[in-house]
Order: sequence, then structure tokens, then C-alpha cells
Amino acid sequence: MGKITGFLEHKRQDETHQTPKKRIKNYKEFTIPLEENKLKDQGARCMDCGIPFCHSGCPLGNLIPDFNDKVYKGKWKEAAVILHKTNNFPEFTGRLCPAPCEEACVVGINEDPVTIENIEKNIVETAFKEGWITAQPPKIRTEKTVAVIGSGPAGLAAAQQLNRAGHSVVVFERDEKVGGLLRYGIPDFKMEKNIIDRRVAVLEEEGITFKTNAHVGKNIDTKQLKEEFDAVILCGGATVRRNIPIPGADLKGVTQAMDFLKLNNQYVDGLVDFTTIISAKGKDVIVIGGGDTGSDCIGTSNRHGATSVTNFEILSKPTEGRPAHQPWPYWPMKLKTTSSHQEGVERFFSVSTKAFIGDKKGNLKGLKTVEVEWLFKTGERPQLKEVPNTEKEWKCDLALLALGFTGAEKTLAEQFGLEMDFRTNIQASTKNYKTNIPGIFAAGDMRRGQSLIVWAISEGRQAAYYVDAYLMGESSLPLKDDSDLPRV
Repeated sequence: MGKITGFLEHKRQDETHQTPKKRIKNYKEFTIPLEENKLKDQGARCMDCGIPFCHSGCPLGNLIPDFNDKVYKGKWKEAAVILHKTNNFPEFTGRLCPAPCEEACVVGINEDPVTIENIEKNIVETAFKEGWITAQPPKIRTEKTVAVIGSGPAGLAAAQQLNRAGHSVVVFERDEKVGGLLRYGIPDFKMEKNIIDRRVAVLEEEGITFKTNAHVGKNIDTKQLKEEFDAVILCGGATVRRNIPIPGADLKGVTQAMDFLKLNNQYVDGLVDFTTIISAKGKDVIVIGGGDTGSDCIGTSNRHGATSVTNFEILSKPTEGRPAHQPWPYWPMKLKTTSSHQEGVERFFSVSTKAFIGDKKGNLKGLKTVEVEWLFKTGERPQLKEVPNTEKEWKCDLALLALGFTGAEKTLAEQFGLEMDFRTNIQASTKNYKTNIPGIFAAGDMRRGQSLIVWAISEGRQAAYYVDAYLMGESSLPLKDDSDLPRV
């Protein structure tokens, strides 16, 4: 695949970016695409490796060497067809996926891996630009109906697959627009929302019905829903946010990251005024949590005009290279520096927040921390230990809690009578994605817990297969055996 000697002739070349000073003035995407001839060179780097481990690194099982070869040869339309065989929404993953496929790339053993994610994005963008992505409604309709709860990547993937099988699909979204966390959790500077809108327009043209402001369990009756539809798929995500149970957690200014990000996304979309959002302008901001959500808060705070932005992570600072205990082709936990970090932030690792400090009016004015260290013993869970005499106070007007999610909300489980696992996710096996109630299935973060967009799409596709088989006795939808994939 690609050019046999391509990886020897060409070095990895990524997209460039606008300067931080320029890009923080707006919420637009700021990547600068490579020229077509350079993209072909990057596709040429995909070596004839015999066993393409990128397949196992990708939860979707994307046919990566195949579309890299087509890009190298300038056959973009064929590349788009290959890419869409396994991935319903490469425009999402091509922007937002952490690319476990690249960490599993054979070239990456001793060189920089192939730029798989960027090639993927350019394939789908070329396809949209050339008009190759059009609605493909099913030729035959069954008399079966399916309700999909949640319009994030899992729900959208499940909906498209089941619609392709000929079923009548209705997607219920509790917010005012479709997209789930793609729309309300991901800042526009990482993915502008017209990217979602153009894909949803295709899905609607294919025959999928979307109902917004439709919160199942609140203004949509679950009993009636089960009676009206032949099957229901729960794709509502893991939405219970993790808190810090420490003194001062109720002070004004201690804010959940998703509240901060959602309001800002609504502001960018023109749905709310800037005066009504949670603003970081002129404030000393501390983001607690070192993951992607924390990074998004950093980038957003800088665009607001924060006086300072600081980031705390309770874990130890990762290594810059691959750790010895996470060998190729597995996903390595190494130091990640995002574009938002480059825009301005002070990062501190091995720091635990002990208390929030408020003024007499109940406003946040600072916080207390202590340095920590992790103790590891074979066969035991890591133990967290505070380092003596390392307490410190920090000035802070806005603390953003980017601590992840603990599981799914219990409302749907209780109203449908569904069992939940010990992590408060809807209990359903990947063997068939069925819950304990016949006709009700679960997929995505609501089933597996907080995870990646690429896993959500994969689960939506897999669940659709089993729903189709449940309704029709068998299914012709694609099914991928992911039982041996490394879990990211």
C-alpha cells in the first residue's frame, strides 16, 4: 500500500496552524491544510507492512492502508468510498480523534507514524467539496420503527445504519440542536458546527427524523415510547459529572467545565448573549483536570480574555516518549501538548486541590492545594499520598472542574426498568448490546462509560446490527469483531 519506499523518502508532515495570537481572537478552526501533492506524499508513507496494525488500533477497523494508497495515487473519490465503508462520520474523527491508529502504525516503531487522521479529514472534505457525499435512502422500507435516544456520535451512527436497513428511525435529542457533545462539548475552534449541520442535512434527506427539545424521561414519556416503537437504542452518553467534595465547592465561581463550554458554544451559535454565559474575561482561571475537556477550557478561557490560566492535574507528569510498560502497538499514556496549551497556560502535575476559598459574599477568590505522589505496589491499586509541607494558596476567580464523568443518569434506567453496572452505566453486553428489557438496547458512553468519539461511532454501528437482527431475524449490516482490540 502507498509507495513501498515512501516512508524512506518522505518525512511526516502535519498541517500547520495560525499563530496563537491570531487564532484566539475568534472561534474558527485554525488549521492550514497541506497542498495536495504533499498529502499524496504522506499517503505514500504507508508502507507495505504485511500486517497493518493500524486496523487493530482503530476501533472502527478503518481500511487505512487502502485509502492511503488511493490518496497516494490521486484517486480521492475511491478513497472516500473506502473510508465511508467503516466510518459514518470521518469529518468528526478526522478532527477530534486522538488517533490510536497512528500509535499502532508500523512506521511508528522507529519513525514518525503516517498522518492517518489528517489524511482521513482531507478525504472527507474533498468528498464534500466535490459533491460526492449525497443522501442514500434505502430502496425498500420495512414496517419496523426504531427510537434512538441521543444524537451524539453513537446515536447518529446507529440511526444511519438502521435507516440504511430500511427501518423508520426517529432520533430524540433533549437539547435544541442535534449533535450531543459534538455540538455542546467541543469548542468551535476544534470543529465548527456547520460540520455537524451538513451531515445532519444528509441524514434527514435519507429519511431519518430528528426531534429536538425532546428529553425522554421528562417531556417524552418512556412507556409511550416503548409502546410506539419496535426497538429503542439508548445513546444518551455518560453525563453525570464528577465533583470535588471539598470545603468551598459551593462557592460562586466553582463551575463544571461542561456548563462553561456549553454556554460558550451556544453563544458562538448566536443562541445566547455573551453577558449570560460564564465568562473568564479578566479573571484568574484555574482548570482542574488535565484531559481534553480541560484543554478545551483553556482554549476558551484564552479567547474570553482571561488574565491568567493555570491547569492542575492530580496525576504525575507523563513521559514525552512511549512508556516502557505500554509498548507498541498499544495506546501510550504520554505527555500531550495541545494547541490550547500552546495558546497560554501554566501546567502543574501531581497537585491536589484541598479547599476553595471565598469572600464574605460567597464568591470564589482562591484555592488551596497540596503536592501529591503516587505509590505503586504489585497487585494493589495505586495509593495517593500527600507530600508534607507543600501546601499552597492560589488566586482564583473561576475554577473549572474538568474531572470527567462517572456514568449515565439514572432517570432512563429507572423509568425503563433497566439494570446498571457498578459504574452506573446501562448494563448491556457487546455480544448483542441488549439490556435486560426486551427491545431496548444501549450503546456508546451510556453503555461503556466515558470514552472516545471513535468508540461511540463503533458502538452505534455494532448496536445497529444487533437491533436489525432482533427486528428481522438476521442482518446484512456490517459487523466488526472488536473483542481483541486494545481498549482506549
